[in-house]
Amino acid sequence: MADDRFHVYDTTLRDGAQQEGLNLTVADKLTVARHLDGLGVGFIEGGWPGANPKDTEFFRRARTELDLKHAQLAAFGATRRAGVKAADDPLVAALRESGAPVVTLVAKSHDRHVELALRTTLTENLAMIRDTVSHLRAEGQRVFLDAEHFFDGYKSNPAYALEVIRTAAEAGADVVALCDTNGGMLPDELAEVVLAAAATSARVGIHCHDDTGCAVANTLAAVKAGATHVQGCANGYGERSGNANLFTVVANLQLKRGFDLVPREALADMTRVAHAITEVTNVTPNSHQPYVGVSAFAHKAGLHASAIKVDPNLYQHIDPSEVGNDMRMLVSDMAGRASVELKGRELGYTLTPQDSRELVDRVKELEAKGYTFEAADASFELLLRDTVGGGRRRHFEVESWRVIVERRPGGDVVSEATVKLHAKGERIVATGEGNGPVNALDKAVRVALEQLYPELARLELTDFKVRILEGTHGTHAITRVLITSSDDSGEWSTVGVDENIIEASWQALDQAVTYGLLRAGRDGD
Repeated sequence: MADDRFHVYDTTLRDGAQQEGLNLTVADKLTVARHLDGLGVGFIEGGWPGANPKDTEFFRRARTELDLKHAQLAAFGATRRAGVKAADDPLVAALRESGAPVVTLVAKSHDRHVELALRTTLTENLAMIRDTVSHLRAEGQRVFLDAEHFFDGYKSNPAYALEVIRTAAEAGADVVALCDTNGGMLPDELAEVVLAAAATSARVGIHCHDDTGCAVANTLAAVKAGATHVQGCANGYGERSGNANLFTVVANLQLKRGFDLVPREALADMTRVAHAITEVTNVTPNSHQPYVGVSAFAHKAGLHASAIKVDPNLYQHIDPSEVGNDMRMLVSDMAGRASVELKGRELGYTLTPQDSRELVDRVKELEAKGYTFEAADASFELLLRDTVGGGRRRHFEVESWRVIVERRPGGDVVSEATVKLHAKGERIVATGEGNGPVNALDKAVRVALEQLYPELARLELTDFKVRILEGTHGTHAITRVLITSSDDSGEWSTVGVDENIIEASWQALDQAVTYGLLRAGRDGD
């Protein structure tokens, strides 16, 4: 298990799951828990057993289905109700019976919340904390306490907020996590309050929300002020603006402050873990997320590229491989020769100065017309292949294509496409029917080519984006189409631009198929 001197505590499965649009099944929660354990976190908060059937089921299944190597499971719940003994409270019983070695209790530390939300007295609230903590400790469970609304409570009544900490610690709570529940604190004022809390001699932790955009900064400030327990969520999930991003917190503490929190090999797997969790949660990854986002080490400006060509550390705060990420060079109209040379090297090509000049000029010419290559790496690689070494061999040549859109009786709208191609010395005419023009063209191309190139059966169009470019008007506007495709081993994006949306789509589709064949090892005929 993780070193107990400093806790990394994940609350994705409970607090993170409160994010709008995020809905995890029990199986999803078990999968996320395995990913987090692989990262090496010390504690995984599984949910609130007894409060909802899903969380109760999670803890039941976790006993037999989770084989945790690093983490311990924590069950979340509240202190007993006012006027009821902890031993007799059914929700406390659910925590006791969850099988979790750790229980995290939420308790009010804001005097106004005690009186207005709990509708009890300040004295009774302290008794609720004392009774529940001591009861669960006597039953053999380790207890952490989340002091809810602690910072707002400290502003309102500092003596009472600190008494909550002392009461919990004296009753046997190992840690009292100070919660910035409303997410309104700033780092300097938060650090002052953490110092005051740490002076009680209790072990304090920190739990921050990101409503001011300071959750990670607040967490780091709390650690500097004496907190030895940090809470957060994978990818910054959580309601409203989210919670402190646990990946960013861990990377900052380990790489910038020298804390030994997770195994080095696990830290180097962080980017994969972050993206694997997005697949489970079905939440679109934030490409600009620190450390693990696909754009976290992406460079676009030509000035940056020139410096990176000399020394990558000149424009990168760490080696991306330390968190399992990669440096990426983006090619755009801002690119200079260095950007193109580095991107070519990244793709496995050595460019001559003449190649670089020609490619830069071509990129800038096309981007002036509306193309974008930073979002379409596959299109750039095809452009690069056309520039280097006398051009690339073609898999097929297009003679013509045609699309008919028909509204049939009953209201159904169907598209039919016909393509005429030349491939491997043959002239091929094929048709395809789809729910839209691009779908029909895609099907027609497959009918035409799959017998010659069976690899196309594995190709799938996964995304289709259309943008009307600025500076043009009405139905005469220039249209840009981005198509994302995938096969068994990854995905790629291609771009097309034209006044006609179908022609723009065809350009992107043509390149998508071509690049898919290149990935499959087909160099053209």
